Amino acid sequence: MGDGSVVGEAVRVLDAAGLRASVLVQDLRTGRELAIEPDVPYPLASVVKLPLLVAVLERAAAGTIDLSAVVTLGRSERTPGPTGLSQFAHPASVAVEDLLYLATCLSDDTAADALFALCPPGEVNTTLRALGITDVTLRHPIHELHRTLASRLGPDELHLALSLAIRSTTEGRGHLVPQLDVTQANAGTARGLVRLLREVWTGQRLDRATVERTRALLARNVLRNRLAPDLESDASTWSSKTGTFLHLRHEVGVLEHHDGSAFAIAVLSESTVPARIQPAAEQALGFAARALHDELRSRR
Repeated sequence: MGDGSVVGEAVRVLDAAGLRASVLVQDLRTGRELAIEPDVPYPLASVVKLPLLVAVLERAAAGTIDLSAVVTLGRSERTPGPTGLSQFAHPASVAVEDLLYLATCLSDDTAADALFALCPPGEVNTTLRALGITDVTLRHPIHELHRTLASRLGPDELHLALSLAIRSTTEGRGHLVPQLDVTQANAGTARGLVRLLREVWTGQRLDRATVERTRALLARNVLRNRLAPDLESDASTWSSKTGTFLHLRHEVGVLEHHDGSAFAIAVLSESTVPARIQPAAEQALGFAARALHDELRSRR
């Protein structure tokens, strides 16, 4: 767990913001790490787009998926979401490679589901298991997330869905909402996601094109309100994927410093506050990630 004072302070800040969180920071050069409950599974929300990205690129490298192939998506094929194709009013034809950009950098749910049609959850799991990652499992496309009360209630009733999400978790991480039950949902641990990031940054088992494209797309993520304000600077680059759904707030990525050091960081969390907008929660997650990173870096 690392230094008790640093980890303890991070836990106190998270608690004060109404958060339960799993945080893992790992030095990719030495393997040393600091963590808060890194082996607790969480429903992953849009973080699943990271293993989806890797799996699609591995199949492209093997010649079973053509990145230049064009997919046409009609209005009936829209997955609800705030960005990208999910907001398009008309049919659109998009190359598979551009779907990867939309799904990863804009967190476009329609683009992600179009990719899941080419590379179903079971095939993504095959890629993960080949890398020795057993604590990240995909079970459904993104559109399944919207078969919850959040899709059946009006905007003024979202607090009801949030309250259900918060109050219906069992001690064993089960849930009345299947998409939030870690035995039925897309689920994983901070440790499993850091293992995947390590493979992308330092491993030898992924195709070189997969590595290069994954890093490049994560660096272009436009959703930078969660951990980026506490991690980025002119002397560092933060490459990441976020995930947000109901009471879940996640982000995983790699912080690279200009001195050559690099740290994989995974933050998975759930809030006990039934509110959609929670700046205090975002700030607490950034504080926890930064505190563990700074302590670990100071020991190098």
